[in-house]
Amino acid sequence: MNQQNFSFDYNRKELPSNLTKLGWILSFIGLALILISYLVDYERSSFSNLMTFMFLGSVGIGSLFLVALEYIAGAVWSTPIRRVSEFFAFILPFLVLFAVPLFFNLHGLFHWSHSEIVASDEILKSKSPYLNINFFLIRFAIIFTIWILFYYLFTRNSQLQDVTKDQSLTTKNIRLAGIFIPLFAVTITVAAIDWIMSLEPHWYSTIFGVYYFSGTMLAVLAAGTFTTVLLNEKGYFNNLLRRDHFYSMGALLFAFTNFWAYIAFSQYMLIWYANIPEETFWMIRRWEGGWQFVSIALIVVHFIVPYIGLLSQPSKMDAKRLKIMSIWILFAHYLDLYWLVMPTHFKSFTFGWIELGFPILGVGILILIFVFKFNRTNLIPIGDPKLKRGLNFRL
Repeated sequence: MNQQNFSFDYNRKELPSNLTKLGWILSFIGLALILISYLVDYERSSFSNLMTFMFLGSVGIGSLFLVALEYIAGAVWSTPIRRVSEFFAFILPFLVLFAVPLFFNLHGLFHWSHSEIVASDEILKSKSPYLNINFFLIRFAIIFTIWILFYYLFTRNSQLQDVTKDQSLTTKNIRLAGIFIPLFAVTITVAAIDWIMSLEPHWYSTIFGVYYFSGTMLAVLAAGTFTTVLLNEKGYFNNLLRRDHFYSMGALLFAFTNFWAYIAFSQYMLIWYANIPEETFWMIRRWEGGWQFVSIALIVVHFIVPYIGLLSQPSKMDAKRLKIMSIWILFAHYLDLYWLVMPTHFKSFTFGWIELGFPILGVGILILIFVFKFNRTNLIPIGDPKLKRGLNFRL
């Protein structure tokens, strides 16, 4: 099927201005709450900042991974909706804005950043060649340079193809994907260890990078599914998507729900079975002071509900069910990050209005970024040689 001989009526239209207004309203409300929260409790606000930073990082780098995965796997069903992932990946350059406040409170966040504590702790001293502020900042700069560079290269070729219809640009992106995916595996693991696992530097887990990856995939699939279904209902895909596309998205959500549960249980089981104090204290801390209720809620919210909600074949094709489950899974991922981060410095369950500012700002910025890219780029990659097969996709 030659893409050059394939054409269809695609009328690009902009998103309603009310969506932009909503993005600005949420951003201003979130920013106002953040400023007040930093004045009230600087340290607690930093932890809320960290959770949102890692949540948006999941959406950004996860979206870029899905783009690369489509190219390297030669997938066709996702080609018509790939631009949704490209648009969400545009959050990557803006993540630096959420990281900057954290740089000013590294001492409040990370135990290992205090030289006097490291000097008197043999475990931290042995980890100091890796866990030190200068190397931490260098790793951050390298990781985000890699992510932003590959985002630029992937999207530049993809959007240029809309104009030139040059099929060699797909080949270039396939080669880029072959380079990016191994780098993605390393960088997302390092980011998870640096920003979350090192909050408790005495603890270690050989599976933590995979754990964060599983949550990242669920979050980005949920964000993409919700957005795609909603845009399709509003007619932005020109009624070109089929129930087969919805089933594929629902099946991936269901698969990664199980994958997250498998990795989470594996981590817990190995820590419980080995019963090593250097590992068990991390789990014990999340089973005291009210955190045990969050631990139980995480099992229900992150696994049982989406598992049941997406188990049947019809549920994976039902647009309303997919939207509900997508929002639910996004909340579950944020709850997961809350469970990972907050017990580090707060022995008793802690939640209040201070935890609301950053996620509100994050949602507002995501909306503004998506609208900005949507109104300037074709939603459907009309120059992609796989597009015809993608639109005619059948299970």
